[in-house]
Amino acid sequence: MLGNNKNKKTEPEGKLVSITEAARLNNVTRQAIYVAIKQGKLEAKKDTRWSIDPEDLAKYRKQKYSRTKSMFKGELLFDNSKGYYSINQVAQMLNVPAQKIYYATRINQLKSHRKGTAWVIYNEDIQKYKDEYLTKKRGKKAC
Repeated sequence: MLGNNKNKKTEPEGKLVSITEAARLNNVTRQAIYVAIKQGKLEAKKDTRWSIDPEDLAKYRKQKYSRTKSMFKGELLFDNSKGYYSINQVAQMLNVPAQKIYYATRINQLKSHRKGTAWVIYNEDIQKYKDEYLTKKRGKKAC
């Protein structure tokens, strides 16, 4: 019955999955799955075709890189509970393109802080930018 609902992202119980199915379940390309297997990050068996145990797929998903889990000097980079956000998170919060946030940081409209290779934006800086630059422009458009 799994084939009847192609948008459903659940793993079949006790059944091996193909490369294509593994890619669909993880929302990545087939090539990404092949690379993970080659690098030893994902266990798979090859008879005539590759097959992957759903438990191995779950382990891979848990250890897969995520920007939100990035650490710098033992501290979460984008710890939203402390008011630390990434460029993309700020763009989503303010409902503007990420490129606008990058530009605002470059021309010093929005203060950002370098931590390792990432740019971190603090909550108070977001609020200041929103008050000084975004509300003015939105007010002008309404006139």
